[in-house]
Amino acid sequence: MNRVRGILVLLIAVIVFSSVINPQFLLAYNLQNILRWTGLFGILSIGAGLVIITGGIDLSIGSVVGIAGTTMAMWVGATGMSPGIAFLLAIGLSVGIGFAQGLLITKLRLQPFIVTLCGLLILRGVSRYVTGDATQGFGSKHLWLRNLASESPISIPIPGIGPIAIPWPFILLIILAIIAGIFLNRSVYGRHLLALGRNEEATRISGVNTQAIIIATYVISATLAGFGGILFALDINSVQPSGHGEFYELYAIAAAVLGGCSLRGGEGTILGMVIGTAIIRVLYNAINVLGIATQLEYAVIGAVILLGVIADELVRRMGARRAAKRVEAQ
Repeated sequence: MNRVRGILVLLIAVIVFSSVINPQFLLAYNLQNILRWTGLFGILSIGAGLVIITGGIDLSIGSVVGIAGTTMAMWVGATGMSPGIAFLLAIGLSVGIGFAQGLLITKLRLQPFIVTLCGLLILRGVSRYVTGDATQGFGSKHLWLRNLASESPISIPIPGIGPIAIPWPFILLIILAIIAGIFLNRSVYGRHLLALGRNEEATRISGVNTQAIIIATYVISATLAGFGGILFALDINSVQPSGHGEFYELYAIAAAVLGGCSLRGGEGTILGMVIGTAIIRVLYNAINVLGIATQLEYAVIGAVILLGVIADELVRRMGARRAAKRVEAQ
């Protein structure tokens, strides 16, 4: 919880700083925009974070976003398929991708970095090929689908700002975060997942089916990426196969790491992943609102993330030294 408190303080500091420099940051429309993008990217970060907890990495998230959003838009807009059936097929495709990657990692003992890097390249190429690299859309008769990625009827009045409509993606993120939090902290699977990340061999020897856990985790990551990809596609109502979801895996991984997930595995919280996502989206929004040159967007975000991770690591080491001194004193 110390890590969560630390990044929560960082989030508040960034919000306060941005609002002082430019009061337009606190406009209702701007805050709604931050919540919507936090919801969309937060869904991806939960999947990325669970994989990182196992000690693995999923570099294919952005391409799963791309192929899920592209194929659903193509099936609905070009072939006239029912949106419900297209949604199920796109989610089923995502599940299959995660399952295949999990099998390659566990059964063939391939490195997660290599498997998911190949997935990133293959899936992007396939999505561009099947669509002829042409922009896909849901068609004029399915414009109502955009409502699923826009503001909901739920609003929260904030003094001095006004009512803020809560976007559906943010509501979905909260629901998924609660489910994932219970899953990680209150279930046997979650305890096995954390133990696997700390020491896979010891966990396997203790009788846990570590391969099944790893496969399930990659399936969850791909499924959430596919779901997020569909929401991203609905948000803009059109999909460019070459760019939809590009580099999104980096945002998801960065949010998870910033939120306290250790790349060594065995550490991480769902709340931290959500807050980490919020920090990145607030930073991205602040860069635009404060008028910082767009060429520096990635540099500023990367620098803040690096500083946050360095600070977190220093605090962790200080805590470890204090614990060691207490043991010696006893």
